Amino acid sequence: MKDFILEVCADSVESVLAGERGGATRIELCGNLVIGGTTPSPKLFEEIRKHSQIRMHALIRPRFGDFCYTAYEYLVMKEEVRMFRELGAEGVVIGILNPEGTLDMKAMSGLMEEAEGMSVTLHRAFDMSTDPYETMEQAISLGMDTILTSGQKNACTKGIPLLKCLVEKSGGRICIQAGGGVNADAIRRVYPDSGVTAYHMSGKEALDSAMRYRKKEVNMGLPSLSEYTIYRTGEENIRQARKALEEM
Repeated sequence: MKDFILEVCADSVESVLAGERGGATRIELCGNLVIGGTTPSPKLFEEIRKHSQIRMHALIRPRFGDFCYTAYEYLVMKEEVRMFRELGAEGVVIGILNPEGTLDMKAMSGLMEEAEGMSVTLHRAFDMSTDPYETMEQAISLGMDTILTSGQKNACTKGIPLLKCLVEKSGGRICIQAGGGVNADAIRRVYPDSGVTAYHMSGKEALDSAMRYRKKEVNMGLPSLSEYTIYRTGEENIRQARKALEEM
């Protein structure tokens, strides 16, 4: 395959650089990937730009959880889109739903205005929407460039039928990007049956903390997560995914 996108979602300088060395074509820059990703710090963006000029799309997500936001959260999101545009990010990754599970067109239009001149991806709020085909058409009408989706399943390998239909029905009007459980093996399964040429992955590996002193009886975050496990992108995982794409 000659024309493909391999996007790495990353929440640290180390992960961005590992992704770039492994052959990523762009980065979705996030914070807190362990809880699904939130808006990254502008200082993180600036530090990365000291070391890399890889294309970066900033995730705009004010908190963990659903995609139905309060008026205050929405104002923050608009400011963050504007901020990353001014910082020089090439794109933003956004999504807002109504309580009924439909795309909030009024709110999305406001974000699109702030993102003028940037590439815009509808993130996996798409996978939580009621009607994927209607949502796709709405995204197209807004002028969005990409839909990130697992095919409305937990893993893209389970969502192949919908991914295939989305590629066919989109007719090239918007890029359908597969996410959710993407690695080299998943790409080899998804591409032949769906035609998807854009992929999104973290390629994460669990690393042991550098801390030698550990107070095990105190937990500083979610009880299910250890403070002494650090998740970062594995360069070789990205390299193998790129190899799979190049061999298609």
